[in-house]
Formats: sequence, structure tokens, C-alpha cells
Amino acid sequence: MKVVIADDEPLARERLRMLLADHADLEVVAEAGDGREALHACAAHDADVVLLDIAMPGIDGLEAARHLAAFEPRPAVVFCTAYDAHALSAFEAAAVDYLVKPVRAERLHAALERARTFIAGRDHNAAAARDGKGRQRTHLCARLRGSLRLIPIEDIHYLQADEKYVVVHHARGEDLIEESLKALEEEFGDRFLRIHRNCLIARHELVELRRETDGRVHAILRHGEQPLEVSRRCVAGLKDVVRQ
Repeated sequence: MKVVIADDEPLARERLRMLLADHADLEVVAEAGDGREALHACAAHDADVVLLDIAMPGIDGLEAARHLAAFEPRPAVVFCTAYDAHALSAFEAAAVDYLVKPVRAERLHAALERARTFIAGRDHNAAAARDGKGRQRTHLCARLRGSLRLIPIEDIHYLQADEKYVVVHHARGEDLIEESLKALEEEFGDRFLRIHRNCLIARHELVELRRETDGRVHAILRHGEQPLEVSRRCVAGLKDVVRQ
């Protein structure tokens, strides 16, 4: 099994690496100091198991685990943390085990056995466990030919459905993600506004509603290259937002 160790404390990573040395069927393919590095390492090496700290700078372990749940194939996540207060959130994020530091050899062994069982029987549909019921993510994750791009939520201008994908229009261009517009609206309803059955716009991007001579209404975005059509059923709610 290919293992990624993610912890912002070098000594903690070293201890895990030493404990893993006793397992001949494991290979530590990468180490990471935060959630962002962990995601890149898992994408680059197709990791089977991630030993993941929770309290890390930037993208923390819980958010990283929610992104990992969308990977195909999905790696087994084992949390290794100094606190036991996050256990419920950890299992909502589909972790296979939760170890409290200092990690003991016998507990790590048991966690790795759980990971082996998970890997042997993992199915390829991660939709149900993708986001859990934890707090909102701070980034969306786009897969790019074996690597990934993390898109900060605050950089997104609008989201547009395109068959089974969603096109994310953001400050640095466009990316495709394999998530549904409905699920994104449920998670980020306070940040995005629905203007059409196939489009959500960032609340802070809306500057004007413009009625055309043919009666159609378009939304004008702060950073939009072109107006976006608004469906009739969404017009009234958007007018209230503009007034506010």
C-alpha cells in the first residue's frame, strides 16, 4: 500500500514513518505539512492510505478528507491527532480510523488493517461521503490529468452546469469539477445565488439586473465577460438581493 503522511509537525511525521517501517507491505510515497500538500501528494502518487493530522494551517485535515472522498479510487483516511474532540466530524468525513497522539504501534497496526479491508472492498462511488455534514469547504477541487487544482471559494464568479460536470468560472480562468449544482447550492447557499436551473452566481458578484427589449432579464456580474440569463422564476428573489 502506498501511504502519505500529512502533519505540520516534523517530529510527528518522523514517528509515524518509524512505526510504518515495521510493515514490509507499505511504502511511504510522500509527506505533507498541510492539507493542500496532502491533496497534491495523493493525486500525484495515487495513494492508498493517508495518515492525516486534523489541526494544520490552511486547509485542515477535515476539509482535506472531504476532498479525498471524491478521489477515484478513494484513499483510506486515518486521522492522527492530539485531540479526541473531532472524532464525530472525522467519521462524518468517512475516515476508517481515528488515532490519538502519541500514536501507539498496536493502534496503528489495527488502523492499517481497517485500511486494508477498506481498500479490498472500496467501491468507486464516493458521492454519499463526499462532503459529510461538516463545515463548508474553503476550496473546490478540480482534477487535472493526474494532478489537481484547488480553487478558493471567494475567487469563484459563477458556477454553470454542463452535462455531468460543473464549470467553475473563477479569477484565474475556468475548471471542470464532478459535482452537482444542487449539492453545491446546498453547501454554499449563503454565498451563491441561483439565477437559472443551470447557473449559480457568487452573491458579491451581482451588480445589476438588466431587462432587455424582448423582456428577458440578464444578471450583470462584477467580473463577468458577458451577461448571464436569469430565469423568470428567479427574478423576484434576485431583485430583493439587489435592493439590499
